[in-house]
Amino acid sequence: MERSITCVAPVGDKCGEGAVWSASEQALYWSDINRFLVHRYDEASGAVRSWMFEEPVVAVSLTNEPGRFLLALASKLILWWPQGDRREDQGFRLPGYPRVRLNDGRADPAGNFWVGSMKNNVLPNGELGETAAGEGILYRIAPDGNVSEWRHGLGISNTLCWSPDRSTFYFADTLANEIYAFDYAVVDGSISNERAFLADFSRGSPDGSAMDSDGYLWNCRFGGGCIARVSPEGAVTEVIQMPVTNITTCTFGGADLKTLYVTTASILSKPGERLAGSLYSLRVEVPGLAENRFGRIVSA
Repeated sequence: MERSITCVAPVGDKCGEGAVWSASEQALYWSDINRFLVHRYDEASGAVRSWMFEEPVVAVSLTNEPGRFLLALASKLILWWPQGDRREDQGFRLPGYPRVRLNDGRADPAGNFWVGSMKNNVLPNGELGETAAGEGILYRIAPDGNVSEWRHGLGISNTLCWSPDRSTFYFADTLANEIYAFDYAVVDGSISNERAFLADFSRGSPDGSAMDSDGYLWNCRFGGGCIARVSPEGAVTEVIQMPVTNITTCTFGGADLKTLYVTTASILSKPGERLAGSLYSLRVEVPGLAENRFGRIVSA
């Protein structure tokens, strides 16, 4: 199937990441890691607003308080209120920074925030440095501040998604070119029974992903110029060709959650890709899932 791809915001991100849809605002938030920015795209007007930070912003999450976000910076987590630009430390600081930094992160169905680390490849001036395998850790930060470690020896932590029935957690190591599946227990927010889900796919490396309501994982392929739609059984059922090479992450938005918003990177792009680093969108048939929120979840 040939899909229509729209460039909705030619923002020139060096490395767009952390896309999250705010249904209450009908707006998309995402970051540019290497320029230390957070962007907001208003779907109705098409306007983009940006905020500057003191260090790379690597992930953005909704919280259980309207108007408040959780941001993962390279070295720590902070709480952020865009209205008024108020910022407060959440409490978690990454051991080993600046040798290592945080990378992709997302809230789970129980209200915990999961975030992985990696060798720090962002220089103080935002330029790209070297990375290496084996230095990353997958962390879970509970709403009460408790921190636990769930996976060691990672290269580049990426892709944090949960199946629609909340029974499976998906996680990737970009350098290993592998996406893993785990059993997930929403009652205590634990993961177990690691197994291979998608390994050695030939189109680039696994970056960020989003989950649709049929349980298919939409995986962005850095260096592969595409998005792979992967079935719950781990079979690639569709490859969506994108107009630039480095596809970084995606999330479902729009009033019906049938607009897939896609971030990209201009770093390491091919000559002539003048819209690399833009925000793109495409329409899909199966809606995505509502975003999880960090914070104590109160049962109805």
